[in-house]
Amino acid sequence: MEKNIITMWAILALFMVLAILSFTTDASDPDPLQDFCVATEVPEFEVFVNGKFCKNPKKVTADDFFYKGFNIPGEIKIPQGAVVTMVNYKNLPGLNTQGISIARADYAPFGVNAPHEHPRATEVFAVVKGSFYAGFVTTDNKLYDKILNEGDAMVFPRSLYHFQLNLGDTNAFAFVAFNSQNPARADVARGVFGAKGVFGTTPKIYDDVLSKTFLVDKTVIEQIQSQILSINV
Repeated sequence: MEKNIITMWAILALFMVLAILSFTTDASDPDPLQDFCVATEVPEFEVFVNGKFCKNPKKVTADDFFYKGFNIPGEIKIPQGAVVTMVNYKNLPGLNTQGISIARADYAPFGVNAPHEHPRATEVFAVVKGSFYAGFVTTDNKLYDKILNEGDAMVFPRSLYHFQLNLGDTNAFAFVAFNSQNPARADVARGVFGAKGVFGTTPKIYDDVLSKTFLVDKTVIEQIQSQILSINV
């Protein structure tokens, strides 16, 4: 019975997310100039459109528009207790130039999707299982926050920092949609305190900048940096 209810909410959440996205076109990718542009990594004899090479339409198959595995929870490896499984033009090539992508967000008990922003997309977060505390901060430093339960959805405007916290002591998940085929992500903690690759800037920001910004001693900055860099995923 519980499984059927979750499945029902999953279907409703997907329809709701896609419906809401149809009204968020102002910040979306440019409109496609053709029926489709299936992404390809082999540019020879292909056509260049919207940032990715397009597959020859004569070589396109139904598999280019198909993704399998959205029902499988993501593996949570980081101590924050959350993981987002993106489905975009990279693993669903038919999304290229369509101005949309979708994701599954999984949370461990009391897990948090730490404050971050998407520079190229508005996000719609639809709860399938569990309860969340979620919110975003405007450029006027105003917080808009809500408690979200199963069947609820919340919009996070483009480029504004936002977060979600699982309020329960069991696993939870949500479906997330973006009005961009490549929304990108910038994390506050990793971007500021990290110092390599996906975990931060390369090279790292001077400790003097961070200690003066946060009004703390450099040893505090170094401690935070070491914790961020210890994450291995």
